[in-house]
Amino acid sequence: MFGTVAATYQQPCTEGAFSALLRNRTDATVNFVHHVPQNGSFGEGESNLAFPANATQLPALCAVSINVKSSETSSYNFGLFLPDTLWNSRFLATGNGGLGGGVNWIDMGMFSQYGFATMSTDTGHSSNAGDGTWGFNAPESLNDWGYRAMHGSVVLSKDIIAGYYGSASEYSYFASCSNGGRQGLKEVQLYPDSFDAIAVGAPAWWATRQAAATTRWSTLNYPPSKPHHIDPSLFHLAAQEMVTQCDPQDGLVDGIISDPQGCNFDFGALLCKDPDSSSCFTPDQLDILQMLYSDWVHSDQSLVFPAASLGADMAIMTNFPVPIGFHPFQYWIYNNTDWDYMHINYSDVQFADQVDPGNANTDNFDLSPYLERGGKIIMYHGNDDPLIGARSSLYFYNQVRKTLEPRGVDLDDFFRFYLVPGMGHCFGSSVAPWYIGGGFQTVTGATHSVPGYEDAKHDVILAMQQWAEAGVAPDALIASKFVGDDVSKGLERQRPICVYPEQAKYVGGDPDKAESWRCASLYKE
Repeated sequence: MFGTVAATYQQPCTEGAFSALLRNRTDATVNFVHHVPQNGSFGEGESNLAFPANATQLPALCAVSINVKSSETSSYNFGLFLPDTLWNSRFLATGNGGLGGGVNWIDMGMFSQYGFATMSTDTGHSSNAGDGTWGFNAPESLNDWGYRAMHGSVVLSKDIIAGYYGSASEYSYFASCSNGGRQGLKEVQLYPDSFDAIAVGAPAWWATRQAAATTRWSTLNYPPSKPHHIDPSLFHLAAQEMVTQCDPQDGLVDGIISDPQGCNFDFGALLCKDPDSSSCFTPDQLDILQMLYSDWVHSDQSLVFPAASLGADMAIMTNFPVPIGFHPFQYWIYNNTDWDYMHINYSDVQFADQVDPGNANTDNFDLSPYLERGGKIIMYHGNDDPLIGARSSLYFYNQVRKTLEPRGVDLDDFFRFYLVPGMGHCFGSSVAPWYIGGGFQTVTGATHSVPGYEDAKHDVILAMQQWAEAGVAPDALIASKFVGDDVSKGLERQRPICVYPEQAKYVGGDPDKAESWRCASLYKE
C-alpha cells in the first residue's frame, strides 16, 4: 500500500483538544473522545441501532464523535477514526444503509486499517435500515438524511483532520454501498470538490422510485388467499431455473449467470404440467413472476423503475409488508400513516418525485462538473441483488453516457461500472467470486483488503486510490471467493469482473483461476 507516512505532528486525543479545534464553530460540539489501543475495539453498542456491533482489531487510533446543529429542529452526529501514527495523509468517508441512521464504525474501522482518517455520519437520526418513522413531519431531518449531514460532516471532518495532524489531507475518498452508494453519488453531484474518487456499490440513487417499486413488488404477490399468490419457497425454484437456462452463455456451466440482461429466458419452463404439483407455477402465478422480473413501465411506455435481474431470488422483496418501501410514502411523502400502500399507482410515483423528501434523488446525470475537477467514479452492482436490482445501476450509467458522450466525453476516462455476476446486495454469494474489499463487505479472517492479494487489481479501494493518485485506470477487477467466506479455509476461486459493457468469458484452463477468463464486449445497450 502506498502513501503511508508517520505523522510528525498530532494533537492529543482529548475532549479539550477537539473542543479547541471547534472554537470557531458555534453549531458544533464534542460528544466524546476515546483512545483505542492497538488491536482494540470500538462501537456504541445497542444504542447504535443501525450498527450495534463493534469495529474490532483496530489500529491504535483516536475515536471522536461530533454533534452539529443543522436547523432549529434538527442536528446530526458524525464519528471519526484518526490513526495514531501511520496516517496516510488521506481522508475516507463511508456511508449508511437503507433508511437507517447510525455511525458506521464497522466500515470506518476496516478502512482505517489502510491508514485513512475515516468518517461516517448518523445522517441525523438513529434507526435500523428498514425504519422510516423518524421522518414523520420532519423535513429538516429528511434533509439531513438526504444530503446535508454527509456534506456537513465531510467539510468539518477535513477541518478537524487538518487541525489534529497539522496538515490537510492530500486526497479525499468515499466508499460505501446501497444508500451509502447514493450518498457518495449525491455528494459529487452537489459538491464536486468533496472527493477525488468514490467507490460506490448498488446505489439507491432513485430514492422515490426505489421506494415505489419495492412497495409494488410486495403488493403484487398479495393477498395470500388469491390464486396468483406465490409461496416464498417457489422463488428459489424460479431462480434455479434461471441459472439452468442462463448460466451456459459464458462458456462454462458453473452455477453463475454472467449476463442476465442478455438471457432469453423461457418462463414457460416453470409452468405446471401436473395440476397437483407444488413445485411449479400456475398460469396466474407465472403472470406475477413475469411482472416481478419485468421493468415497471407506465401506460405511456415511460420507465417507472427497472426490474431485478434474472437469477435474483425475489422472495425477500415479496415477504409482505416491506417497510423500507412503504415507510417513505407514509411518513415522508404523504405524512399519513393511513396511506394505503396496497393500491400504489403511478400518481403516487409522480407525487413522490415532486416532493423528493430530503432532496435524496440522485438523478442529475450531468456529471461534467465532477469530471472537470478530475474526479473518478467506480460503481459496481451484484447481478443477483434482489433489494436494488442491478438494472437500476445500468440505467443510471446509460443515462450518464447519453448525457455526456454527445459532448465528446469518453466515460471510461472518469467513470467505470462493473456488474458482479452472482453477487447479492453489496456482498455475498454461495458460489461466485464477489469479495473486492468494498463498503459493507467482510469475510472472516480479514481486517481489510483481500488477504494475500492486497493490490489494485483485487481491491477496489486500492484501485480507486491508484486511479486518483497515479492516473492508472482500473480495467478488470479480480473478485475473490474464500471457502465459506473464511480466509483461514483458503481461496476457493477468483474471476475478473469487467468494465461494462465487457463480460468475463471462459477461455480454458482451471475455471477457478482468474487467468482462465478474459473480458470481452458481448453486448452493449
